[in-house]
Amino acid sequence: MKIENTKAQMRKGVLEYCILSVLKDEDAYVAEILDTLKDAKLLVVEGTIYPLLTRLKNAGLLTYRWEESTSGPPRKYYGLTETGKLFLKELTTTWEELQTAVSIVTTQKNKNHE
Repeated sequence: MKIENTKAQMRKGVLEYCILSVLKDEDAYVAEILDTLKDAKLLVVEGTIYPLLTRLKNAGLLTYRWEESTSGPPRKYYGLTETGKLFLKELTTTWEELQTAVSIVTTQKNKNHE
């Protein structure tokens, strides 16, 4: 079993949550989203993010608007819908519960073998 495959699967599992979190306070275009993820050491390529953004938009979690750019073509800005905000709130609760559970499991001593 290759560790890189497992690591990639773990990253994919939280990517949707991270993207929605990036957009919780303000709209952003793809390059800004990618930069934020990159700054957090969550490396994602454009080929991964575009289909995910489309899926989130089609699910009613995101909306987008076109905005003129001073340095090139117009940019597509993504933002959370009201449904997206509620979805993010639920994901945040789930993430916190999962973090706690994983922390308990990975840090406690195995009581069955003492």
